[in-house]
Amino acid sequence: NMHLEAFQKLGASITRDNGNIFVSTKGLKGTTYYFDFPTHTGTENVMMAACLAEGTTHLIGTACEPEIVDLANMLNKMGARISGAGSSYITIEGVKTLIGVEYTAMPSRIETGFFMAAAAITGGEVVVKNAILSNLSIVVNKLQSMGVEITDLGDNRILVKRRGGMRAASFTTWPFPGFPTDLQASMMALLTVAEGTSVVKETVFENRFMHVNEMNRMGANIKCQLNEAIVTGVQHLTGTSVMSSDLQAGAALVIAALAAEGESTVDRIYHVDRGYERLEERLSKIGASIKRFNPVKN
Repeated sequence: NMHLEAFQKLGASITRDNGNIFVSTKGLKGTTYYFDFPTHTGTENVMMAACLAEGTTHLIGTACEPEIVDLANMLNKMGARISGAGSSYITIEGVKTLIGVEYTAMPSRIETGFFMAAAAITGGEVVVKNAILSNLSIVVNKLQSMGVEITDLGDNRILVKRRGGMRAASFTTWPFPGFPTDLQASMMALLTVAEGTSVVKETVFENRFMHVNEMNRMGANIKCQLNEAIVTGVQHLTGTSVMSSDLQAGAALVIAALAAEGESTVDRIYHVDRGYERLEERLSKIGASIKRFNPVKN
């Protein structure tokens, strides 16, 4: 695990006991660490730890996601000394303390992609606010190749609409600026009803096709082999009861249910709540017929 290995390089002591991980330190010291593969959360975790380490830390092979840049900007505002965020080489000069600040986090590009996909699969017309298109260039390109119209309205607003049918499109997930793995399942939902055959290759995480069996229960035609899924579009999906296994799989099942004929029930929706706040309320406001059985209490 690159997270833990990097913490050890910084001087942390790590022990494992019955599936639990215990991390302790009497003080971290700057180091040089090479990531074997760009890891989004790993880069953020090690970058944060290095902020208060004594001396300078060099992180090489880091992930380049916009969220890492945003986190570095906030930490620098708090008094950290980070340079290179957004590139594959980040340097952190340790400081003694950080201070509290007010900071507005960037809008979620994954949530933006979700609503773009929802508009596309239903043939709707939706304006998505707080959308930074430059963070989703490859997703926009794929959607446009499928026949989805995406218009930049300015002020971080985009118009998403589809008039005709959708065409097949293949893609491979990859760290930023590649196709985001967190939108792989949502895009696959679109491909289930697109004309033609698409190939989806997952290279970032293992076991990222947990949604496939559930989509097939809705009438999709998806065949998986190792980290590759072959999706042959069908005329329509049919509503049924499905179960979300994780955050993005659950979100994708909601997208599929929006376009399915008849009624669908998505169980274990608490997975989706981790990343999409009050999703049913926002979808209802743009025309979806959706209801939560156990509403979130205020």
